[in-house]
Amino acid sequence: MESAHRNGVLSAASLAVGAPAAADAVARARRLPKLRVGLHLVLVDGDPVLHRAEIPDLVDGDGRLRNDLARFGTQIMVNGAVRRQVENEIAAQFEAFAATGLDLDHVNAHKHFQLHPAVAAAIIAVGSRYRMHALRVPVEPRRIVVAVDPRTPRGLSLVTAPWANLLHRRARSAGLRVADAVFGLAWTGAMTAARLAALLARLPGGLVEIYLHPARSGAFAGAAPNYRYAEEFAALCDPACKAALAESGCTLGGYADAAQG
Repeated sequence: MESAHRNGVLSAASLAVGAPAAADAVARARRLPKLRVGLHLVLVDGDPVLHRAEIPDLVDGDGRLRNDLARFGTQIMVNGAVRRQVENEIAAQFEAFAATGLDLDHVNAHKHFQLHPAVAAAIIAVGSRYRMHALRVPVEPRRIVVAVDPRTPRGLSLVTAPWANLLHRRARSAGLRVADAVFGLAWTGAMTAARLAALLARLPGGLVEIYLHPARSGAFAGAAPNYRYAEEFAALCDPACKAALAESGCTLGGYADAAQG
């Protein structure tokens, strides 16, 4: 794909290396050599890679990564010890991904925590040692979201948009590949077949990422309340979505394919 001349939609998966099913996911990815796989950095609301004794300020009493995003984000900015623990955990997750032997297609972060300026700086610095070439930056064109579903509330985008625009410039300055548009923020956990088909019919030019959270059901540890996992899975298999993709003229692939043009 070459974003300057034709549309490309990213088709890839992201791996959370500290998650309980990580080994199974890696085994499946190895059986699918054409699948592009990225690193899903988890710094909040999940399982760390480092032992809790090494990152005491990042975990709760149960040893899970904390989920108080506002307070945690402030501590990262003002507390050097917390910031170093974040950097160490990021490095450990990059190292764990490298140990899988999979090619690193891209990097993103749970709950878009890469938008935090200090976290972004750490990801870019550590990632440069692990041949990171691409970073998800959730810049989502509001006009297209509203065209698909006018009832979509602005909500989270009001908070994320300024930070996403800042990270977009920062990532490009660091020589990283970023998508021209990323869709999934407004309909997180609710990328239904109707929305996906309508979105595919209205894609902007360039390199576009559409992210979903597909699963057969929401009956698993860590499932987000009210996420429509099964509907998102069905959307990926829906005939109308497949037809809309074919009619769009887009080429599927990962960030690495965009580089190859």
